[in-house]
Amino acid sequence: DVARAAEAAPTEAGPAEATPVAAPAARYGGAVGIAMQYLGVPYRWGGADPSGFDCSGFLMYVYSKVGVSLPHNAAMQYGLGSPVSKDQLQPGDLVFFNGLGHNGMYIGGGSFIHAPHSGDVVKISNLSDSWYAQTWVGARRL
Repeated sequence: DVARAAEAAPTEAGPAEATPVAAPAARYGGAVGIAMQYLGVPYRWGGADPSGFDCSGFLMYVYSKVGVSLPHNAAMQYGLGSPVSKDQLQPGDLVFFNGLGHNGMYIGGGSFIHAPHSGDVVKISNLSDSWYAQTWVGARRL
C-alpha cells in the first residue's frame, strides 16, 4: 500500500535539525500521583490528613510523602521555591489564587488538584475556569 511504502522509503539525509528539548519536569512531579489518590476527600478547615484537607494542608500532606516539609499556610508556601510563569508550569508546581488565600498543585494540561472550600472535596479544576483565572496570583516550583 502507498502509505506503508512512503513510510518505508529512505529519506535523503540533510543537515541535522535542532530537536526541541522539553523543559525539565518539576522536581516533585511524582507528587501528582500521590495527590490523585485523595480525590474526593472532604474539605475540612485546618485539615492536613486524609480525614479532611484544607488547601494548604493538602499540599503539606502530599509533599511530606516525597520528603518535602511545607508550612500549613498558603501565603508561606508561596514564599518557597522559585517563581514560574503560567506558560511554563510543570506537574507538581504549586499554583496560588485569591490574594494567596487559596492554592493547589498543577497536574498538567491546564488543570490543578486542590481542596477548594467547605462543603466540597479534593478535586481537579482548570486554570481557565473563571474564578481561578480572575484570582490568579502566581506559581512556585519547589
